[in-house]
Amino acid sequence: MPYALRARRAVRETVSGLPREFWWLWTSTLVNRLGAFVATFMALYLTLDRGYSATYAGLVAALHGLGGVISSLGGGVMTDRLGRRPTLLIAQVATAASVALLGFVRDPVTIAGVAFLVGMASNASRPAVQAMMADIVRPEDRIRAFSLNYWAINLGFAISSMAAGFIAEVSYRAGFLLEAGMTMVCAIVVFLRLPESRPAEPVKTAAGSDRSVGLGTVLRDGRFMSVVGLSFLVALIFQQGSVGLPVAMGAAGFTPAEYGMAIAVNGVLIVVLQIPVTRFIEHRDPRRLLVVSSVLAGYGFALTAFAGSVGVIALTVCVWTLAEIVNAPTQTGLVVRLSPVHGRGRYQGMYTMSWSVAALVAPLLSGFVIDRFGAEWLWGLCAVVGTVAGVGYGVLMRRLPEETADETAEGTPAGAEPGAQPVVEPMTKPVEPMLQPVEPTTQPVVEPMAKPVEPVQGAVRAQPEVAAVRAQPEVGAG
Repeated sequence: MPYALRARRAVRETVSGLPREFWWLWTSTLVNRLGAFVATFMALYLTLDRGYSATYAGLVAALHGLGGVISSLGGGVMTDRLGRRPTLLIAQVATAASVALLGFVRDPVTIAGVAFLVGMASNASRPAVQAMMADIVRPEDRIRAFSLNYWAINLGFAISSMAAGFIAEVSYRAGFLLEAGMTMVCAIVVFLRLPESRPAEPVKTAAGSDRSVGLGTVLRDGRFMSVVGLSFLVALIFQQGSVGLPVAMGAAGFTPAEYGMAIAVNGVLIVVLQIPVTRFIEHRDPRRLLVVSSVLAGYGFALTAFAGSVGVIALTVCVWTLAEIVNAPTQTGLVVRLSPVHGRGRYQGMYTMSWSVAALVAPLLSGFVIDRFGAEWLWGLCAVVGTVAGVGYGVLMRRLPEETADETAEGTPAGAEPGAQPVVEPMTKPVEPMLQPVEPTTQPVVEPMAKPVEPVQGAVRAQPEVAAVRAQPEVGAG
């Protein structure tokens, strides 16, 4: 019973304090991932149902990924210009339409073109989701919010992956239409329940310059682009779970079913451990978390070189899955911390692009290394890349400003000067010592003098001024 009470309290503390808008956004994410059938059976559909070659199926997958790369930046720009809510609506309606169309086209060129559109539409919503989440959730709750969102993504994907096989046995077209329908449900949720969260447009300063952010601003932000580069390295490592690992296991004589058993550990652990691990890391040093998770990911895959059975491979999956659980929300929180409020969409788009590019590069890289040098070299390369990423995060985070100052700057209203909020604190400090001696003297003296002095005009003016001085610390504290 005490364990049950502790578990209930832990769940309550994990989900409490987050705004209602977050939970509608979370629901939309969960429904979207529950209906993600096409990505699971696309290769089977093209090779088994349509009779195309594996090479063609790989080309379609590459075009789908290329569409995601392009829309990462396009979706970020739309998020800042049009707003979070319109971008989500456009992306989800376009995804539903293109996925439904993909179930009916038959010409190979048309299939490839529509798959490219599906990749663009489905990936365009990600910067808007991340930016909206950063807008509506308090800075101290963002790591927890990102973890819950990541948990919903993996829970939905785990369920949809299992359901995709059964749906494919009945009808591939039914899978396309079902995903399109569930994506439209997400659009309806956004339309009915989610208000626009984009901050007000930045105003021009006295010098005539403005605080607007373009893609050039993002590219010139050396510190943030360093995070994008490190994110690309980490994404290259994690991509090996779906590209390098199955190829290496197949070359070693393992069956597809054995690979499925091993990789299923990844989804199960994320669903089971994401929330409790988040409670453990929520208020810990992000620099240390990013360094440890990067190194753990690299060496977790490196251990695969010594795995000779499915059980041992499953243990290596446990190692790098733990790194993934820690890295994903922490890295997303770092991106928000480095993003200006009025440019979150573009910054999130650039960050999302690092993962999309990694999804394109990882298959080419792993295939080349395995064919040319062997799988052992691929796993050793993962250890090297993880070490480089860990060192990079250690150096980068050392140069970051204090989180409190950074969050204060983000908390200022759009168009306000970043320094306006911190200025209030020094103003209240000199007032406090002045009030200390006033309180004991004015309390007994002013009260009896208030009635005889009331007709005097000068005294009446002085009285509100004293009240205003007393109210100053209360306003500053609030």
